[in-house]
Amino acid sequence: MTETSAQEFAGKTVIVTGAAGGLGRAFALGFGELGANVVVADMNEAGSAETVRLLTEQGAAAVAVAVNVTSKPSTEALAEAAIQHFGRIDVLVNNAAIYATLERSKFTEIDPEEWDRVMAVNVKGAWLCSASVYPRMSQPGGRIINIASATVFSGSPLWMHYVASKAAVIGLTRVMAREVGATGVTVNAIAPGFTLTEASLSLMDDAATYGVSSRALPRASQPDDIVGTALFLAGERAGYVTGQTLVVDGGKQFI
Repeated sequence: MTETSAQEFAGKTVIVTGAAGGLGRAFALGFGELGANVVVADMNEAGSAETVRLLTEQGAAAVAVAVNVTSKPSTEALAEAAIQHFGRIDVLVNNAAIYATLERSKFTEIDPEEWDRVMAVNVKGAWLCSASVYPRMSQPGGRIINIASATVFSGSPLWMHYVASKAAVIGLTRVMAREVGATGVTVNAIAPGFTLTEASLSLMDDAATYGVSSRALPRASQPDDIVGTALFLAGERAGYVTGQTLVVDGGKQFI
């Protein structure tokens, strides 16, 4: 880590949704390591407490805030809590999503109620969090980062609701970028490939080798591989990057 990068987020506040574990926790720790104040936003209180503990061990200031991303009052309360604790909001990482608990099935057999839950959390959640945080965000210089998925480009079968939700995240990223650009706030998406989080490892026995042979960089993706992209998009050097979707999958998808 260079001296410049170590100071880049000092005094800034980052909200990470779905930060009680997995990729969300990795994002939180990545920003905390570079000096950010971190708001750990999740419904999992025990997992959030552990993320805060790890951040505190790093020397970062952190607070856990319980949030239901599908509820406007809850996302408003999240944004207000961030302001009350740290006085400002600089970065929002919309990471919360339904993923590992989904049943793979043909699109003709998806439970409509499950479809609605996926859309509510994965799409509506990113919209509501952004709508609540943006008016309170540092302008110019604010950053919204939405977590999509490389499955949008591969069309992963038997998972239509998840793939469709992440395609919608890319769409809302482009619209938001257009609507807020004049204020100097940027909005971008990251589309990770299959990454070895706790959730991914629970999906299959061969998770550690899944898809590796089809990548230009033939190794498993680790959470830190995705975190670096988020740090770039949130940083000053990415101030002229907006409305983009960066695929981070070791070169499996070339789009």
